[in-house]
Amino acid sequence: MPQMIFVNLPVKDLQTAKDFYAKLGYSFNPQFSDEQTACLVISDTIFAMLLQEERFKDFTKKEIADAATSTEMILALSADSREKVDELADAALANGGSPANEPQDLGFMYGRSFQDPDHHIWEVVWMDPSAIEDQG
Repeated sequence: MPQMIFVNLPVKDLQTAKDFYAKLGYSFNPQFSDEQTACLVISDTIFAMLLQEERFKDFTKKEIADAATSTEMILALSADSREKVDELADAALANGGSPANEPQDLGFMYGRSFQDPDHHIWEVVWMDPSAIEDQG
């Protein structure tokens, strides 16, 4: 069985977060969701647990970082093409997301980033597979 990752993200309004990610084309696993939690399915092995802040506090003794004023992490997703990078970033910006950083275009690698409604930073990156093979 491949290793999986479950990223836990605090959200201020669970329904707003769910609506945002649904508009980006993602689904949720109802088996791991309830009125305070939604299991965002990114791929067969990548999930983001969106936790209402009150529920998130049950898992940590630390203060929850205010992602509007500090960066607690940057989540990076791969994309199959430059067009897919633009498609996801444009959808995020059109549906309640905000810009995070300027696009990066290194020729063999292209990426864009956005903030979700809770200000978590997401990067979407495409890398030319032949550039990776040339490194080997």
